[in-house]
Amino acid sequence: MKKLFFALALACTLQVAYAQKPDADMQKAVDKALAAAQDAKKATKPATWIALGKAYMTAYQNPLANVTPGVDKTTFGMMFKERPSATEQVELDGKMFEKQVFSHINAYFNEMGVLSITEVTHPSVEGDLLGEAAKAYAKAFELGAKDKDVDPNLQAIADAYYNDAFNAYQLGDLKKASDYFKGAADVSVLPGCSVKNNDAAYNAAFTALAVKDYNRAEEYYNKCLADNYTSEGNIYASLSEIALAKADTLAAKNYLATGLTAYPDNASILTNLINLYLSTNEDPAKIVELLDEAKKAMPDNPSLYYVEGNIYVGVKDYEKALAAYNKGIEINPNYDMAYYGKANVALKQADDLIDVRDALDVREYKKYDEYTAQVIELYKSAVEPFEKCYEVSQMPEVKAAAADFLKRLNFQLRNEDPKYQAAYEKWNEVLNSMN
Repeated sequence: MKKLFFALALACTLQVAYAQKPDADMQKAVDKALAAAQDAKKATKPATWIALGKAYMTAYQNPLANVTPGVDKTTFGMMFKERPSATEQVELDGKMFEKQVFSHINAYFNEMGVLSITEVTHPSVEGDLLGEAAKAYAKAFELGAKDKDVDPNLQAIADAYYNDAFNAYQLGDLKKASDYFKGAADVSVLPGCSVKNNDAAYNAAFTALAVKDYNRAEEYYNKCLADNYTSEGNIYASLSEIALAKADTLAAKNYLATGLTAYPDNASILTNLINLYLSTNEDPAKIVELLDEAKKAMPDNPSLYYVEGNIYVGVKDYEKALAAYNKGIEINPNYDMAYYGKANVALKQADDLIDVRDALDVREYKKYDEYTAQVIELYKSAVEPFEKCYEVSQMPEVKAAAADFLKRLNFQLRNEDPKYQAAYEKWNEVLNSMN
Protein backbone atom coordinates (compact mmCIF):
# COMPACT_ATOMS: atom_id res chain seq x y z
CA MET A 1 0.00 0.00 0.00
CA LYS A 2 2.85 2.39 0.87
CA LYS A 3 4.45 1.71 -2.49
CA LEU A 4 1.22 2.47 -4.33
CA PHE A 5 0.70 5.67 -2.35
CA PHE A 6 4.28 6.70 -3.00
CA ALA A 7 3.88 6.07 -6.72
CA LEU A 8 0.70 8.08 -6.91
CA ALA A 9 2.17 10.90 -4.89
CA LEU A 10 5.20 10.94 -7.16
CA ALA A 11 3.06 10.99 -10.27
CA CYS A 12 1.06 13.92 -8.95
CA THR A 13 4.20 15.79 -8.01
CA LEU A 14 5.71 15.20 -11.40
CA GLN A 15 2.60 16.40 -13.20
CA VAL A 16 2.75 19.65 -11.27
CA ALA A 17 6.51 20.06 -11.73
CA TYR A 18 6.34 19.37 -15.42
CA ALA A 19 3.50 21.78 -16.17
CA GLN A 20 4.59 24.23 -18.85
CA LYS A 21 3.51 27.86 -18.51
CA PRO A 22 2.10 29.89 -21.42
CA ASP A 23 4.67 31.66 -23.59
CA ALA A 24 2.81 34.94 -23.11
CA ASP A 25 3.41 34.74 -19.36
CA MET A 26 7.12 34.15 -19.95
CA GLN A 27 7.37 37.12 -22.30
CA LYS A 28 5.45 39.32 -19.85
CA ALA A 29 7.81 38.40 -17.00
CA VAL A 30 10.88 39.14 -19.12
CA ASP A 31 9.43 42.46 -20.31
CA LYS A 32 8.65 43.48 -16.74
CA ALA A 33 12.14 42.63 -15.48
CA LEU A 34 13.71 44.36 -18.50
CA ALA A 35 11.66 47.50 -17.88
CA ALA A 36 12.92 47.59 -14.30
CA ALA A 37 16.53 47.26 -15.50
CA GLN A 38 15.98 50.24 -17.82
CA ASP A 39 14.67 52.40 -14.98
CA ALA A 40 17.37 54.85 -13.86
CA LYS A 41 16.91 54.25 -10.13
CA LYS A 42 16.25 50.50 -10.20
CA ALA A 43 19.13 49.90 -12.58
CA THR A 44 21.63 50.77 -9.83
CA LYS A 45 20.45 47.90 -7.62
CA PRO A 46 21.96 44.40 -7.96
CA ALA A 47 18.59 42.84 -7.17
CA THR A 48 17.11 44.34 -10.34
CA TRP A 49 19.64 42.55 -12.53
CA ILE A 50 19.37 39.31 -10.59
CA ALA A 51 15.61 39.41 -11.19
CA LEU A 52 16.23 39.96 -14.91
CA GLY A 53 18.64 37.04 -15.01
CA LYS A 54 16.06 34.82 -13.31
CA ALA A 55 13.35 35.92 -15.75
CA TYR A 56 15.52 35.00 -18.73
CA MET A 57 16.44 31.64 -17.21
CA THR A 58 12.82 30.80 -16.39
CA ALA A 59 11.83 31.57 -19.97
CA TYR A 60 14.75 29.48 -21.26
CA GLN A 61 13.75 26.48 -19.13
CA ASN A 62 10.03 26.70 -19.81
CA PRO A 63 9.78 24.68 -23.09
CA LEU A 64 11.47 21.72 -21.46
CA ALA A 65 9.49 22.24 -18.28
CA ASN A 66 11.97 20.29 -16.18
CA VAL A 67 12.00 17.21 -18.42
CA THR A 68 15.20 15.34 -17.61
CA PRO A 69 16.89 12.98 -20.08
CA GLY A 70 17.13 9.46 -18.73
CA VAL A 71 13.44 8.74 -18.13
CA ASP A 72 11.65 6.03 -20.10
CA LYS A 73 8.81 6.73 -22.50
CA THR A 74 6.13 5.66 -20.04
CA THR A 75 7.40 7.96 -17.30
CA PHE A 76 7.87 10.75 -19.80
CA GLY A 77 4.25 10.33 -20.90
CA MET A 78 3.13 10.72 -17.29
CA MET A 79 5.25 13.82 -16.81
CA PHE A 80 4.54 15.55 -20.10
CA LYS A 81 0.82 16.06 -20.58
CA GLU A 82 1.08 16.99 -24.24
CA ARG A 83 0.79 14.17 -26.76
CA PRO A 84 3.21 14.03 -29.73
CA SER A 85 1.93 15.41 -33.02
CA ALA A 86 4.23 13.09 -34.97
CA THR A 87 6.58 10.17 -34.36
CA GLU A 88 9.34 8.89 -36.62
CA GLN A 89 12.46 6.74 -36.58
CA VAL A 90 15.69 8.67 -37.17
CA GLU A 91 19.34 7.68 -37.30
CA LEU A 92 21.88 9.78 -35.41
CA ASP A 93 25.56 8.90 -35.57
CA GLY A 94 24.76 5.33 -36.57
CA LYS A 95 22.16 4.76 -33.84
CA MET A 96 18.39 4.61 -34.17
CA PHE A 97 16.10 6.88 -32.15
CA GLU A 98 12.39 7.44 -31.93
CA LYS A 99 11.72 11.12 -32.46
CA GLN A 100 8.54 12.51 -30.91
CA VAL A 101 7.44 15.95 -32.07
CA PHE A 102 5.70 18.35 -29.66
CA SER A 103 4.67 21.99 -29.90
CA HIS A 104 7.87 23.33 -28.31
CA ILE A 105 10.35 20.46 -28.34
CA ASN A 106 11.44 17.30 -30.08
CA ALA A 107 12.19 14.34 -27.82
CA TYR A 108 14.54 11.53 -28.92
CA PHE A 109 14.28 8.09 -27.29
CA ASN A 110 17.04 5.53 -27.79
CA GLU A 111 16.53 1.88 -28.69
CA MET A 112 15.94 1.10 -24.99
CA GLY A 113 13.07 3.60 -24.92
CA VAL A 114 15.00 6.07 -22.76
CA LEU A 115 14.88 9.83 -23.38
CA SER A 116 18.39 10.72 -24.59
CA ILE A 117 18.11 14.07 -26.37
CA THR A 118 15.75 17.02 -26.13
CA GLU A 119 15.65 19.76 -28.73
CA VAL A 120 13.82 23.07 -28.25
CA THR A 121 12.13 24.03 -31.51
CA HIS A 122 9.94 26.86 -30.21
CA PRO A 123 11.41 28.92 -27.33
CA SER A 124 9.02 30.71 -25.03
CA VAL A 125 10.89 33.97 -25.62
CA GLU A 126 13.02 34.64 -28.68
CA GLY A 127 16.72 35.45 -28.50
CA ASP A 128 19.83 34.14 -26.78
CA LEU A 129 18.24 33.81 -23.36
CA LEU A 130 21.30 32.22 -21.77
CA GLY A 131 23.53 34.99 -23.03
CA GLU A 132 21.14 37.70 -21.81
CA ALA A 133 20.83 36.00 -18.42
CA ALA A 134 24.63 35.87 -18.13
CA LYS A 135 24.89 39.59 -18.91
CA ALA A 136 22.30 40.36 -16.25
CA TYR A 137 24.09 38.37 -13.53
CA ALA A 138 27.45 39.87 -14.56
CA LYS A 139 25.94 43.34 -14.19
CA ALA A 140 24.59 42.42 -10.77
CA PHE A 141 28.08 41.30 -9.74
CA GLU A 142 29.54 44.55 -11.04
CA LEU A 143 27.08 46.46 -8.86
CA GLY A 144 28.11 44.54 -5.75
CA ALA A 145 25.86 41.48 -5.65
CA LYS A 146 27.04 38.70 -3.33
CA ASP A 147 28.93 35.76 -4.79
CA LYS A 148 26.25 33.33 -3.64
CA ASP A 149 23.66 35.20 -5.70
CA VAL A 150 25.74 35.26 -8.88
CA ASP A 151 28.31 32.45 -9.02
CA PRO A 152 25.94 29.43 -8.94
CA ASN A 153 23.67 31.07 -11.50
CA LEU A 154 26.53 31.78 -13.91
CA GLN A 155 27.71 28.21 -13.47
CA ALA A 156 24.19 26.98 -14.24
CA ILE A 157 24.10 29.09 -17.41
CA ALA A 158 27.47 27.70 -18.55
CA ASP A 159 26.21 24.17 -17.86
CA ALA A 160 23.02 24.84 -19.83
CA TYR A 161 25.05 26.07 -22.81
CA TYR A 162 27.26 22.98 -22.51
CA ASN A 163 24.30 20.58 -22.46
CA ASP A 164 22.70 22.33 -25.43
CA ALA A 165 26.01 22.04 -27.27
CA PHE A 166 26.15 18.29 -26.77
CA ASN A 167 22.57 17.92 -27.91
CA ALA A 168 23.33 19.93 -31.04
CA TYR A 169 26.45 17.85 -31.63
CA GLN A 170 24.47 14.61 -31.34
CA LEU A 171 21.92 16.01 -33.78
CA GLY A 172 24.70 16.73 -36.25
CA ASP A 173 24.50 20.54 -36.12
CA LEU A 174 28.17 21.31 -35.52
CA LYS A 175 27.80 25.03 -36.22
CA LYS A 176 25.20 25.36 -33.48
CA ALA A 177 27.23 23.11 -31.19
CA SER A 178 30.23 25.39 -31.61
CA ASP A 179 28.11 28.45 -30.79
CA TYR A 180 26.84 26.82 -27.60
CA PHE A 181 30.28 25.56 -26.53
CA LYS A 182 31.59 29.08 -27.09
CA GLY A 183 28.76 30.40 -24.91
CA ALA A 184 29.69 28.00 -22.11
CA ALA A 185 33.35 28.97 -22.32
CA ASP A 186 32.63 32.70 -22.39
CA VAL A 187 30.24 32.61 -19.44
CA SER A 188 32.68 30.56 -17.38
CA VAL A 189 35.28 33.36 -17.51
CA LEU A 190 32.93 36.19 -16.57
CA PRO A 191 33.67 38.06 -13.33
CA GLY A 192 31.58 36.37 -10.68
CA CYS A 193 31.92 32.83 -12.08
CA SER A 194 34.40 30.75 -10.09
CA VAL A 195 34.65 27.70 -12.38
CA LYS A 196 36.46 28.09 -15.70
CA ASN A 197 35.36 25.59 -18.36
CA ASN A 198 38.37 24.78 -20.53
CA ASP A 199 36.57 21.74 -21.92
CA ALA A 200 34.00 24.09 -23.41
CA ALA A 201 36.72 26.23 -24.99
CA TYR A 202 38.35 23.15 -26.49
CA ASN A 203 35.05 21.85 -27.83
CA ALA A 204 34.17 25.27 -29.24
CA ALA A 205 37.41 25.18 -31.21
CA PHE A 206 37.06 21.52 -32.20
CA THR A 207 33.57 21.99 -33.63
CA ALA A 208 34.54 25.30 -35.24
CA LEU A 209 37.40 23.57 -37.04
CA ALA A 210 34.99 20.88 -38.23
CA VAL A 211 32.84 23.54 -39.96
CA LYS A 212 35.93 25.44 -41.19
CA ASP A 213 35.42 28.45 -38.94
CA TYR A 214 39.18 28.81 -38.68
CA ASN A 215 39.22 32.14 -36.84
CA ARG A 216 37.09 30.87 -33.96
CA ALA A 217 38.96 27.56 -33.84
CA GLU A 218 42.31 29.35 -33.64
CA GLU A 219 41.06 31.80 -31.00
CA TYR A 220 39.70 29.15 -28.66
CA TYR A 221 42.54 26.69 -29.11
CA ASN A 222 44.90 29.51 -28.13
CA LYS A 223 42.73 30.26 -25.09
CA CYS A 224 43.28 26.63 -24.09
CA LEU A 225 47.03 26.87 -24.61
CA ALA A 226 47.13 30.00 -22.44
CA ASP A 227 45.84 27.81 -19.61
CA ASN A 228 48.22 24.94 -20.47
CA TYR A 229 45.27 22.90 -21.66
CA THR A 230 46.73 21.02 -24.64
CA SER A 231 44.62 17.85 -24.90
CA GLU A 232 47.86 15.85 -24.66
CA GLY A 233 49.30 17.82 -27.55
CA ASN A 234 46.37 17.48 -29.96
CA ILE A 235 45.81 21.24 -29.97
CA TYR A 236 49.18 21.76 -31.65
CA ALA A 237 48.17 19.40 -34.45
CA SER A 238 44.86 21.21 -34.87
CA LEU A 239 46.50 24.63 -34.90
CA SER A 240 48.85 23.41 -37.62
CA GLU A 241 45.82 22.40 -39.72
CA ILE A 242 44.33 25.86 -39.22
CA ALA A 243 47.61 27.51 -40.21
CA LEU A 244 47.78 25.42 -43.38
CA ALA A 245 44.17 26.31 -44.19
CA LYS A 246 45.29 29.94 -43.99
CA ALA A 247 48.31 29.14 -46.20
CA ASP A 248 50.75 29.88 -43.37
CA THR A 249 53.22 27.01 -43.70
CA LEU A 250 55.75 28.55 -41.33
CA ALA A 251 53.20 28.84 -38.52
CA ALA A 252 52.14 25.24 -39.12
CA LYS A 253 55.75 24.07 -38.79
CA ASN A 254 56.25 26.09 -35.63
CA TYR A 255 53.13 24.65 -33.99
CA LEU A 256 54.21 21.11 -34.87
CA ALA A 257 57.79 21.65 -33.76
CA THR A 258 56.63 22.99 -30.40
CA GLY A 259 54.12 20.18 -30.00
CA LEU A 260 56.57 17.45 -30.97
CA THR A 261 59.12 18.63 -28.42
CA ALA A 262 56.55 18.51 -25.63
CA TYR A 263 54.57 15.48 -26.87
CA PRO A 264 56.84 13.20 -28.90
CA ASP A 265 54.33 10.33 -28.68
CA ASN A 266 51.42 12.27 -30.17
CA ALA A 267 50.39 10.50 -33.37
CA SER A 268 48.49 13.49 -34.79
CA ILE A 269 51.49 15.79 -34.44
CA LEU A 270 53.78 13.23 -36.00
CA THR A 271 51.42 12.51 -38.89
CA ASN A 272 50.86 16.19 -39.64
CA LEU A 273 54.57 16.93 -39.45
CA ILE A 274 55.55 14.12 -41.79
CA ASN A 275 52.81 15.02 -44.26
CA LEU A 276 53.80 18.69 -44.16
CA TYR A 277 57.45 18.00 -44.88
CA LEU A 278 56.63 15.48 -47.59
CA SER A 279 54.17 17.89 -49.25
CA THR A 280 56.80 20.63 -49.31
CA ASN A 281 59.50 18.22 -50.55
CA GLU A 282 61.77 19.08 -47.66
CA ASP A 283 64.44 16.82 -46.24
CA PRO A 284 63.06 14.58 -43.46
CA ALA A 285 66.36 15.16 -41.69
CA LYS A 286 64.88 18.49 -40.63
CA ILE A 287 62.25 16.62 -38.64
CA VAL A 288 64.97 14.48 -37.10
CA GLU A 289 66.70 17.70 -36.05
CA LEU A 290 63.60 18.59 -34.08
CA LEU A 291 63.66 15.15 -32.49
CA ASP A 292 67.31 15.59 -31.61
CA GLU A 293 66.36 18.61 -29.53
CA ALA A 294 63.82 16.50 -27.68
CA LYS A 295 66.41 13.73 -27.20
CA LYS A 296 68.70 16.18 -25.43
CA ALA A 297 65.97 16.86 -22.90
CA MET A 298 64.86 13.21 -22.69
CA PRO A 299 67.82 10.99 -23.63
CA ASP A 300 66.25 7.89 -22.13
CA ASN A 301 62.92 8.21 -23.95
CA PRO A 302 62.70 5.33 -26.46
CA SER A 303 59.54 6.72 -28.03
CA LEU A 304 61.60 9.49 -29.66
CA TYR A 305 63.44 6.83 -31.64
CA TYR A 306 60.15 5.20 -32.55
CA VAL A 307 59.02 8.53 -33.98
CA GLU A 308 62.30 8.83 -35.87
CA GLY A 309 61.87 5.33 -37.25
CA ASN A 310 58.39 6.18 -38.48
CA ILE A 311 59.72 9.27 -40.24
CA TYR A 312 62.25 7.20 -42.14
CA VAL A 313 59.63 4.57 -42.98
CA GLY A 314 57.54 7.37 -44.47
CA VAL A 315 60.33 8.15 -46.95
CA LYS A 316 61.28 4.46 -47.42
CA ASP A 317 64.71 4.78 -45.80
CA TYR A 318 64.34 1.41 -44.10
CA GLU A 319 67.95 1.08 -42.97
CA LYS A 320 67.78 4.25 -40.89
CA ALA A 321 64.33 3.26 -39.66
CA LEU A 322 65.65 -0.05 -38.32
CA ALA A 323 68.58 1.73 -36.69
CA ALA A 324 66.18 4.05 -34.88
CA TYR A 325 63.92 1.22 -33.71
CA ASN A 326 66.94 -0.78 -32.52
CA LYS A 327 68.13 2.24 -30.53
CA GLY A 328 64.74 2.40 -28.85
CA ILE A 329 65.05 -1.29 -27.93
CA GLU A 330 68.57 -0.68 -26.64
CA ILE A 331 67.19 1.98 -24.27
CA ASN A 332 64.26 -0.18 -23.20
CA PRO A 333 64.24 -3.88 -24.20
CA ASN A 334 60.55 -4.03 -23.27
CA TYR A 335 59.44 -1.16 -25.51
CA ASP A 336 56.67 -2.81 -27.52
CA MET A 337 56.32 -0.17 -30.25
CA ALA A 338 59.97 -0.48 -31.30
CA TYR A 339 59.45 -4.18 -31.99
CA TYR A 340 56.22 -3.30 -33.79
CA GLY A 341 58.14 -0.78 -35.90
CA LYS A 342 60.83 -3.34 -36.81
CA ALA A 343 58.21 -5.83 -37.96
CA ASN A 344 56.44 -3.10 -39.92
CA VAL A 345 59.65 -2.33 -41.82
CA ALA A 346 59.75 -5.92 -43.09
CA LEU A 347 56.11 -5.66 -44.19
CA LYS A 348 56.73 -2.33 -45.96
CA GLN A 349 59.74 -3.83 -47.79
CA ALA A 350 57.61 -6.81 -48.78
CA ASP A 351 54.88 -4.51 -50.10
CA ASP A 352 57.44 -2.64 -52.21
CA LEU A 353 58.73 -5.91 -53.67
CA ILE A 354 55.22 -7.11 -54.41
CA ASP A 355 54.54 -3.91 -56.35
CA VAL A 356 57.68 -4.47 -58.45
CA ARG A 357 56.95 -8.16 -58.91
CA ASP A 358 53.38 -7.63 -60.00
CA ALA A 359 54.49 -5.10 -62.60
CA LEU A 360 56.74 -7.66 -64.34
CA ASP A 361 56.04 -8.91 -67.80
CA VAL A 362 54.50 -12.39 -67.81
CA ARG A 363 57.63 -13.76 -69.49
CA GLU A 364 59.82 -12.71 -66.57
CA TYR A 365 58.71 -15.63 -64.45
CA LYS A 366 62.19 -16.28 -63.03
CA LYS A 367 62.35 -12.74 -61.61
CA TYR A 368 58.79 -13.20 -60.36
CA ASP A 369 59.86 -16.29 -58.42
CA GLU A 370 62.92 -14.47 -57.08
CA TYR A 371 60.82 -11.62 -55.78
CA THR A 372 58.30 -14.04 -54.28
CA ALA A 373 61.10 -15.81 -52.41
CA GLN A 374 62.35 -12.49 -51.06
CA VAL A 375 58.83 -11.59 -49.92
CA ILE A 376 58.57 -14.89 -48.08
CA GLU A 377 61.87 -14.22 -46.29
CA LEU A 378 60.68 -10.77 -45.28
CA TYR A 379 57.46 -12.25 -43.89
CA LYS A 380 59.55 -14.71 -41.86
CA SER A 381 61.70 -11.88 -40.53
CA ALA A 382 58.60 -10.02 -39.31
CA VAL A 383 57.38 -12.90 -37.16
CA GLU A 384 59.94 -12.62 -34.35
CA PRO A 385 59.56 -8.86 -33.67
CA PHE A 386 55.77 -9.17 -33.72
CA GLU A 387 56.03 -12.07 -31.23
CA LYS A 388 58.29 -9.97 -29.01
CA CYS A 389 55.89 -7.03 -29.29
CA TYR A 390 53.03 -9.25 -28.15
CA GLU A 391 55.14 -10.66 -25.32
CA VAL A 392 56.26 -7.36 -23.78
CA SER A 393 53.25 -5.13 -24.46
CA GLN A 394 50.90 -4.15 -21.66
CA MET A 395 48.43 -2.52 -24.05
CA PRO A 396 45.49 -4.75 -25.11
CA GLU A 397 45.10 -2.95 -28.45
CA VAL A 398 48.82 -3.38 -29.27
CA LYS A 399 48.73 -7.05 -28.31
CA ALA A 400 45.64 -7.54 -30.47
CA ALA A 401 47.30 -5.84 -33.45
CA ALA A 402 50.45 -7.94 -33.08
CA ALA A 403 48.40 -11.13 -32.76
CA ASP A 404 46.41 -10.24 -35.87
CA PHE A 405 49.59 -9.73 -37.91
CA LEU A 406 51.01 -12.99 -36.58
CA LYS A 407 47.89 -14.85 -37.59
CA ARG A 408 48.03 -13.43 -41.12
CA LEU A 409 51.78 -13.89 -41.53
CA ASN A 410 51.72 -17.50 -40.42
CA PHE A 411 48.81 -18.16 -42.76
CA GLN A 412 50.88 -16.83 -45.64
CA LEU A 413 53.81 -19.03 -44.56
CA ARG A 414 51.81 -22.18 -43.79
CA ASN A 415 53.15 -24.06 -46.82
CA GLU A 416 56.76 -23.30 -45.95
CA ASP A 417 56.91 -25.40 -42.80
CA PRO A 418 54.37 -27.20 -40.56
CA LYS A 419 55.39 -24.93 -37.69
CA TYR A 420 53.77 -21.98 -39.44
CA GLN A 421 50.47 -23.84 -39.76
CA ALA A 422 50.60 -24.60 -36.04
CA ALA A 423 51.44 -20.98 -35.28
CA TYR A 424 48.54 -19.80 -37.43
CA GLU A 425 46.13 -21.98 -35.43
CA LYS A 426 47.65 -20.70 -32.18
CA TRP A 427 47.26 -17.03 -33.05
CA ASN A 428 43.81 -17.59 -34.44
CA GLU A 429 42.80 -18.99 -31.03
CA VAL A 430 44.47 -16.07 -29.27
CA LEU A 431 42.50 -13.56 -31.32
CA ASN A 432 39.25 -15.44 -30.76
CA SER A 433 39.86 -15.37 -26.99
CA MET A 434 40.32 -11.59 -27.14
CA ASN A 435 36.92 -11.00 -28.72
